[in-house]
Amino acid sequence: MGRTVVVLGGGISGLAASYYLSRAPCPPKVVLVEGSERLGGWIRSVRGPDGAIFELGPRGIRPAGALGARTLLLISELGLDSEVLPVRGDHPAAQNRFLYVGGALHALPSGIRGLLRPSPPFSKPLFWAGLRDLTTPRGKDPDETVHSFAQRRLGPEVASLAMDSLCRGVFAGNSRELSIRSCFPSLFQAEQTHRSILLGLLLGAGRGPQLDSALIRQARAERWSQWSLRGGLETLPQALNAHLTSRGVSVLQGQPVCGLSLQAEGRWKVSLEDSSLEADHIISAIPASVLSKLLPAEAAPLARALSTITAVSVAVVNLQYRGARLPVQGFGHLVPSSEDPVILGIVYDSVAFPEQDGSLPGLRLTVMLGGSWLQTLEARGCVLSQELLQQEAEKAAATQLGLNEPPSHCLVHLHKVTVIFLLYFLSESAAQFLAAQKLPLTLAGASYEGVAVNDCIESGRQAAARVLGTEPNS
Repeated sequence: MGRTVVVLGGGISGLAASYYLSRAPCPPKVVLVEGSERLGGWIRSVRGPDGAIFELGPRGIRPAGALGARTLLLISELGLDSEVLPVRGDHPAAQNRFLYVGGALHALPSGIRGLLRPSPPFSKPLFWAGLRDLTTPRGKDPDETVHSFAQRRLGPEVASLAMDSLCRGVFAGNSRELSIRSCFPSLFQAEQTHRSILLGLLLGAGRGPQLDSALIRQARAERWSQWSLRGGLETLPQALNAHLTSRGVSVLQGQPVCGLSLQAEGRWKVSLEDSSLEADHIISAIPASVLSKLLPAEAAPLARALSTITAVSVAVVNLQYRGARLPVQGFGHLVPSSEDPVILGIVYDSVAFPEQDGSLPGLRLTVMLGGSWLQTLEARGCVLSQELLQQEAEKAAATQLGLNEPPSHCLVHLHKVTVIFLLYFLSESAAQFLAAQKLPLTLAGASYEGVAVNDCIESGRQAAARVLGTEPNS
């Protein structure tokens, strides 16, 4: 009888793990278990009354690097090439990004000329930050905070304005707490391999396998900065679900897992609300804190480690304005914590993907709120009402972009995001514990590696490879 692998969590990581398991030459029996009634996790696209697409989670995927290429390959394997909406290299959404500092929008410099000129809010040309990077010795610590890394290599201004904003916009986190090795592995690796971020990024991380497809070649030729899908990014998890079903994978939705226990013969018993499953191996793609509460006594040290991986709240507010115009054209803007404790950034969705504006075109924006303001309110036990979050988002759109009319459409959602503190050793120690105990459990998902869609898909792929290989926990 063949092996049974149960995958916990039907977000993009769990779907990807199931997909790569199902495509093995001799695939195991795969059962995907999702607690909620829908698949896709954070990836969720909602259609407005006029057909406009509102993304409640990620809105674009980067095609860069080996991971970006692998996701494009997946898109082609699922037959979604014709649905892809690219943002080409010459597009304003690819070229222009802004910082909101001192009550004004400032374009981030791009190209060689941009680096040589003074560019507010920075007091001197970024050329000097580049020179500092080229002359700074390699760091000796195995990991450090993003702020410490950026200050050491690029100077205090880049650390407190650019990297602070980036950490807030991407991770809804504090650059003084987040791990450089976990959050920006390419920057960490560039310093380790080439002693410089700039040299590392210019020379590349090494000779990885070159993936190839018509879509990958097109993305490289047209220098895509990001891409989406015509019906929204949720098309991807939906296509994965259809593919899994066609390959005989059992997909259980609305089935929260109540507990995990090890049987005498080393198999797992997965307890659901009114039934149970048996598995030879489990891939967990649910949040670390959720898994920590399900693990049996044999895995108590792992449960303790996983329970320390925390999450913060971030509010995503989608706004649509009829007949409105932006003061600038670009991808969007980020806001450093020194400027506004509430707003993390605003993405100008209509600039990148006008095809998703609907039949009565209106300007679509996404305002992200979080940071210390949200944490303080939650710590005080305040109820974060949709009205309060909408009010703050509309105020930011008015103050920062001059959009003073009320929006014609608004959606408010609160998400929990994993905070990647100095976690590298935590994920390493978890892997070592699983290997030492020979536990048939593999960890995947945003709790352990990166939080971007490409990272989650790769995390699922690697988990599947470990299960299919001879060393399941290596």
